[in-house]
Amino acid sequence: MIHNIYVGSVCQERLGSSRIDKETYNQSADPSVSYHRVKVLDRDNKDAESQKITEDPITKAIGAIGKWQIWICFVIFLVKFPVAWHQMSIIFLAPPMNFTCASSDNDFGSVCLAEYKNCTDFQYDRSVFHETIISQWNLVCNREWLKSLTQTIFMLGILVGNMVFGHLSDRFGRRMPFVAAVCLQLVTGVTTAFSVDWYMFTILRFLLAVATGGTMVSSFVLIMEIIGAKYRETVGILYQIPFNLGHLTLPLFGYFLRDWNTFQLAISLPSVLFLSYYFLLPESPRWLITSGKAKEAAVIMETAAKRNGLPTDEIATTTQKIAAGLSNADEEHASFLALFRTPKLRARTIAICFNWFVCGLCFFGVSQYIGHVSGDIFSNVAVSAAIQVPGTLISIYANRVLGRKVTLISANCVTGLSCLLIMVVPDTGASHLSLGCIGLWGMSISFATVYLYAGELFPTVVRNSGVGLASTVARIGSMVAPFVATLRLTYFWLPPLAFGIVPLIGAGLCLVLPDTRGKKLPDTLDEGEA
Repeated sequence: MIHNIYVGSVCQERLGSSRIDKETYNQSADPSVSYHRVKVLDRDNKDAESQKITEDPITKAIGAIGKWQIWICFVIFLVKFPVAWHQMSIIFLAPPMNFTCASSDNDFGSVCLAEYKNCTDFQYDRSVFHETIISQWNLVCNREWLKSLTQTIFMLGILVGNMVFGHLSDRFGRRMPFVAAVCLQLVTGVTTAFSVDWYMFTILRFLLAVATGGTMVSSFVLIMEIIGAKYRETVGILYQIPFNLGHLTLPLFGYFLRDWNTFQLAISLPSVLFLSYYFLLPESPRWLITSGKAKEAAVIMETAAKRNGLPTDEIATTTQKIAAGLSNADEEHASFLALFRTPKLRARTIAICFNWFVCGLCFFGVSQYIGHVSGDIFSNVAVSAAIQVPGTLISIYANRVLGRKVTLISANCVTGLSCLLIMVVPDTGASHLSLGCIGLWGMSISFATVYLYAGELFPTVVRNSGVGLASTVARIGSMVAPFVATLRLTYFWLPPLAFGIVPLIGAGLCLVLPDTRGKKLPDTLDEGEA
């Protein structure tokens, strides 16, 4: 899912608020928003200001979408498969395993008995999995918390990768940081499979997460910069589908590879195919123009135009004019702290950030929780992943018809109520699995919606920082999720209670948010407050 991209890096500041012959090109940090050409009639008198939105010249030159964009989207979408594999792999790296102390006469069980307190030699039920990180490094009893910690550190690595590669992609372009992230992902993923202890495993997984976060942000930015505004909302949501399919295929790896190291190796080796992207992927024309490389941008745009059956005569002239205007532009910047200075923006920022936290906590938390419910772990995970695909597709229709606010409130309520029902409905095997899947279905809609919502809610001058802040909060939620999911071993009702109440609170906070569907994007802090 998206589930988790440092989207703020998408915004190129020099295009974000620059004036070109009294005309401004505003770029969003969100998939639903594109460059807009805004003619400013009176900047000093806000009441007299009027704006005219016309077609982005880059989109006009290469087309909003065509064969060229579809091919690049297809190639980049494949990257989401290993993103899903690595983010969700903990389900099969550290699945539930019954155990007993070798010196005890007790049968295998999932509870650490008092007599196991000083046990150093555990035996494990290997009827389902032959070897996991739990059985290899005895992550049970007083070491059980290390299993959750390794996933928390992994999610921290995703956050670091989003920020580091977000900065690198702004400075060095989209293509080369992406290729570098793929190389790091391949090396660290393969090396992780040969870890000799928990510390080596966790450190390598952290580096793997940094690389995975890098592939996420670099690929997402490139897609959003080549798709026209008309299709950006749809493509931005469809970008989540490969993640869902990657999650869906993960149980196949787990089923046929019952040793954690061969499983880890299998989900890492496909990344070698992405090394070919050095030759397959072009650089972003928008980034090239903002970096003063108009000639290189023109070459790529001409290739795109030819592939899409559009004329190429004026492309070189157009890129030169845009680059010349940008070099003389006045830039406006503001810190994300500005979002907390006025009452309405402060309330809306808190509300949308909390909803990102909801998505990070509940999506990853419920996914791990489902891996621990009774029944076959492989079918449980497959069903929970399959339900996310229609959820993502429905979010496209829901956001267009119902708007952002109603869609987010409804999806959060579905997740919250389904998780709370787990506490009271008897566990018949299928009942808790069904309720958990319904909760994930709601989260698949919520996650797609908060990306659109945040990009449209924050003013242009702080959109980059605002969405970046919200994405960071989501990562905090995903880091807490493993510990919440494993609370079931203490009190079975604690995880569904947490996963139920938090989304309902998020739904309540949505009441302070305006519906941004079809509305003009706020450019200044004053417009955002109004």
